[in-house]
Formats: sequence, structure tokens, C-alpha cells
Amino acid sequence: MTALLLEPIGGISGDMFLAAAADLGLPLDELAALLRGAGVEGFRIAVRREARGAVFGTRVDVEAAPAAHDHGRSWRSIRQFLAEAPLPRPVAERAVRIFERLAVVEAAIHGVSEDEIHFHEVGAVDAIVDVVGAAWALDRLGAPRVFTRPPPMGAGLVQSEHGPLPVPAPATLALLRGKPVLWEGQGELTTPTGAAILAECAAFEPPGPFAVERIGYGVGHADWPDRPNLLRASLGRAGGAADAVGLLEAHLDDATPQLLGHLVDRLLEAGALDAALGPLLMKKGRPGQRLTAVCRTADRARLAELVLRESTTLGVRWSAVEREELERRSVAVQTPFGSIAVKLGLRGGEVWNAAPEYDDCLAAARSRGVPLKDVMAAAIAAATQLGDSRRW
Repeated sequence: MTALLLEPIGGISGDMFLAAAADLGLPLDELAALLRGAGVEGFRIAVRREARGAVFGTRVDVEAAPAAHDHGRSWRSIRQFLAEAPLPRPVAERAVRIFERLAVVEAAIHGVSEDEIHFHEVGAVDAIVDVVGAAWALDRLGAPRVFTRPPPMGAGLVQSEHGPLPVPAPATLALLRGKPVLWEGQGELTTPTGAAILAECAAFEPPGPFAVERIGYGVGHADWPDRPNLLRASLGRAGGAADAVGLLEAHLDDATPQLLGHLVDRLLEAGALDAALGPLLMKKGRPGQRLTAVCRTADRARLAELVLRESTTLGVRWSAVEREELERRSVAVQTPFGSIAVKLGLRGGEVWNAAPEYDDCLAAARSRGVPLKDVMAAAIAAATQLGDSRRW
């Protein structure tokens, strides 16, 4: 399993996460081009080397034009932008989930509905760059499983559009409710955007056996008196219980097709790695279905409970299995029918498999009035032309 371990030594913010990704080797000019292609203007991503204490890392400043920076954005407008922007589907979906977490806590704090939330700090162009950039970075790194050490919360006051706020900011505290955190440090060490990234993307637990392959240091803007303001990101291979998988199975002979289709959808939404149905001839000659779901061992109890609650079965079987998988990455390719997201399967940097995203192809086929198979073929052809000798 590809894993990313985050160590928020000096805290975490959106720009620190981007900086750590850049220090791992990701080209942020690629991110800037992607965002400009999606219609985000009035910003520049400045990258430079800088030290905090005795450690050098990468610092990122998202410099937004005053008009863009000062213009607050509603959650509704951000959601619409992300739904319509020509971003790779996994990137857009993860960015929506991060922003949605921010919208939910801000709505609760200010006593309004989520659609009424008008973001300032987290709705300006620089934060859109941070959130979409975090989603892009994780996709570009091969969608690793993310682990984090407890972030330090800091203390004191911070200025906001709403006036002075206590540190940790109310949104930060709400986003990390129920998570292990450290009550130490002075100043705003963990920001709402950093907290939302952790809450959505990371498991607050050790990765188990972990072989580090690449290390990046994201440098924060402030100088803290008691610690270097760094976010360390280690990318590598993890194994053990955190990556163990198994099969949940049940035989069903008294469930309707509608119920079975709903059950498969619910399993996938709840975190199953895969779910499928297959025909069976059961006792007394009754036709039935075998439900199979692949899931991580850590999700076993939760998904088994879902099957028992949502289906007609009285029991669920579990068996541990081993699997070999390719690294995964999503890229956007340009075709005569528009931009299409393509999932790549890689081994050692070489592309072994490429599959276009069905939903993107279907939308393009319908909008252009062409056969779906033509769009899919064009996406595959464009994907095979990327890179040098199919290496990444």
C-alpha cells in the first residue's frame, strides 16, 4: 500500500500541505495550469526554499490579486464551480468533500443554513487553490492512504473577517472534534483549512510497518518560539493490519433487485473497495444472489453491520485475503470531445493499464451527440500518448 505520513510539527495549513507536496517533487506549475484551465484567475503560486530552525524545506505563497482575494464566495457557488470545472473527477470530488466539511461547521457556528454560508478566509481564491491543490496533490501522488500524527492546536487570538477569534479557531476545533490533538504551542498552528484536509483525508493513527521512500518539508509562514514551523510528509510503502483486506459474503434468495442494487451502492459509498453480485442456484432449486464485498479489515465490522441492516440475510461471512495492486493515478486528457479523466494503473512508474472515467465519457457523448464508444476510444488514445515511453 502506498502511504503518506503527515507530521504537523509546527501545525498544518493549506499552503503548508501544498509546500510539503512540492518538496516531495510535485510540479505546482501543473496545478496552476489546471486551475487556470478551470477558470480560476488572479493568482500566482510562488515557491521557494526556506529554513525553519536547522531544516530547509519548501515554502509556498498563493498570491491573489486584491479583488479576487477580498471577494467572499458562498458554499453554493464553490460547489457549482467544482461541479462544472474541467477537473479530474477524483480531484473535484475530494475538493467538494473538504469544502463541505468547512461549510457544515461554519453553518453550525454562525447559526445559518449551509447554503447561506458566505466564506471569506476559506472562500477566497487562495483557499480554493489550497483545497483543490490538496486534492490534486493526493491524486498526483497515486491516491495514497494518508496517516497523521496529532496536530498541535496552538493558543491565543487570531484576527478574522468576523473580528478576533480564539485559537484554536471555532471551525478548527469543530472539524477535529473526536480526533486526537495536542493542546500546545502559541499562535494559530492548525488552521481551519488544514484541519479540514486532515479530517477528510487522513487517519489519525500510526501507519504500522512503513518503508519511507520520499520525504518533504512544508515550511509555514510564521516563526514559532518553541518549534520549527514545518509539516513533514513522508511517502512510502506501508503494510500490516492497516492494509489487510478481506471478503464479506452473503447468500440471498429473498431480496428484490431494487434492494440488491441499493445495497451494492451503499457498500461502495461506505468505503468498500469493491462490491458485486453473482447468480446462485440455492437449496430447493431457488435462484439467488451471492453478495461479495472487498473491504479493509479495519472496516469489517462497520460494513458487516450495513449488510445485516440493509439486506434480508441473517448472517455475513468474512475471510481474509491477500491482494497485489497497481499504483493508481488520475489524469485529465484532451480529446476531440473535451477533457476526460483517465485512471492509470502503474508499476515502477510504467503505465500498465488506462481506463477512462465512464461518467466523463457519458457526459461528453451526450453533449456532443456521438457514440459512447467513440469517446472512450479517443480517451484511451490520448492517454497512451502521454509521458515518455509510458513512464511517469
